[in-house]
Amino acid sequence: MNFATIDYIIFAGYAALILGIGLWVSRKGEKTSEDYFLASKSLPWWAIGASLIAANISAEQFIGMSGSGFASGLAIASYEWMAAITLLIVGKYFLPIFIEKGLYTIPEFVEKRYSTQLKTILAVFWIGLYVFVNLSSVMYLGALALETIMGVPMMYGVIGLGLFAAAYSLYGGLSSVAWTDVVQVVFLVLGGLFTTYLALDTLSDGAGMMAGFNQVLEAVPERFHMILDKSNPEYVNLPGIWVLIGGLWVANLYYWGFNQYIIQRTLAAKSLKEAQKGIVLAASLKLLIPFIVVVPGIAAYVMVNDPEIMARLGDLGQVNIPSSGQSDKAYPWLLQLLPPGLKGVAFAALTAAIVSSLASMLNSTSTIFTMDIYKQYINKNASEETTVNVGRISAGVALIVSCIMAPLLGGIDQAFQFIQEYTGIVSPGILAVFVLGLFWKKATNKGAIWGAILSIPIAMYFKIGPKGWIESAVFVDIPFLHQMGLTCLLTMLVIAVVSNIDGKGAEDEKGIPLTKGLFDTSPVFNITAFAVSIIVVALYALLW
Repeated sequence: MNFATIDYIIFAGYAALILGIGLWVSRKGEKTSEDYFLASKSLPWWAIGASLIAANISAEQFIGMSGSGFASGLAIASYEWMAAITLLIVGKYFLPIFIEKGLYTIPEFVEKRYSTQLKTILAVFWIGLYVFVNLSSVMYLGALALETIMGVPMMYGVIGLGLFAAAYSLYGGLSSVAWTDVVQVVFLVLGGLFTTYLALDTLSDGAGMMAGFNQVLEAVPERFHMILDKSNPEYVNLPGIWVLIGGLWVANLYYWGFNQYIIQRTLAAKSLKEAQKGIVLAASLKLLIPFIVVVPGIAAYVMVNDPEIMARLGDLGQVNIPSSGQSDKAYPWLLQLLPPGLKGVAFAALTAAIVSSLASMLNSTSTIFTMDIYKQYINKNASEETTVNVGRISAGVALIVSCIMAPLLGGIDQAFQFIQEYTGIVSPGILAVFVLGLFWKKATNKGAIWGAILSIPIAMYFKIGPKGWIESAVFVDIPFLHQMGLTCLLTMLVIAVVSNIDGKGAEDEKGIPLTKGLFDTSPVFNITAFAVSIIVVALYALLW
């Protein structure tokens, strides 16, 4: 891609602004662990909502989900629109318990509800997942974008993105991450909308966005169905109606309810009401995301398969053309079609998405290691200064390991699906442990430990699948969302059986008392939640 001087100026201005805000926020130094890991519990609702979206939307959405849109169409948007409903569930039913218990980390809840032993098991799970799947994949996809757009070698891109995120997040902690996210989300949304507008305008040869959108609808109407039938090649990833009533709920409830780098923002709120208002802001923004990240992928599919459009694009459109085996090149390919100036804005939006997620993941990885491993087993009496420094060091180590791992992910098509599948090995068991721990007083520590341990072989049984006629007699071949749903249900069954044997049917002494009024929410939350729910139902009814 040829960047004009104005593009470099815009991007440099973005980078200077983010670094400036991050360092300014952290200028006073973080004196306590609450300052560093929970932003002094001072975040207002609008910062929480913006930070939730900035932490969530990353290269896996801009690059990976756009690639899935190129490969299969709008159906992948279920991850976003169902997430809006999931956020409302988390805000109403999970947050009141988490905030009432004054948590730093999600594993800390496990200790209060079950035991230190189980907390450690899950903390190790999470650290491994964040470093080897989440951080590594975001770095890989971000570096892939830099390589495709600017020709930056993969390893240099990985190191550059890592250093950018580390420059303010390692020193400033969650305060720097959250407040820079407010700016990042503006770049992310506006830059994404610019890219969508110009992709559709280019497709329609300058007739405007709506003309381009109508052209896409006419060219590939089958790609605007949210519910795929079994004849669709992508059914294995998005299995029809089961997307609405099956395993996608496991993925979403785990991600938004029990994922440290997401839920940490709400734990840093001024109050429960502020956290809940931030949640409904994020849920509202979620409705917009598919138009920013999925529709461009569909537009790219129409463009590269239309000889007249490709001829009109000329030499500009012939570089890094996405194909059926390289879907994740769709979004970077579109960026090179933008005019000078807007390339810089769109590239800043993409970088904002990548860097904000990296910073969030680094901060949360260090939070779990420091609070749940270091202070538990290595130095129980660590001073506040030592605790914060260990947090910075552990984030740096996680960054180095993920930088080494990222290039090894090369060659993956539809990386968004890759992330979902491998996260799905761990998430069903964790979700089962938490849901029963929150809402079933008879769940015991022994039941939860057995459930967490056995959830991995259960998940791997479904993951392996039949490879030949011998394996076909033992293993099953089902979509991975079904795998996640069944793994969660079987894990719950294990926890229930062991708990009943262990506790002899009595309520566990650490069971959560669900008091009257615990789940009451404000009129603002209720009205906005109702509006978001109606819009989601209408979207599915329209695009069935």
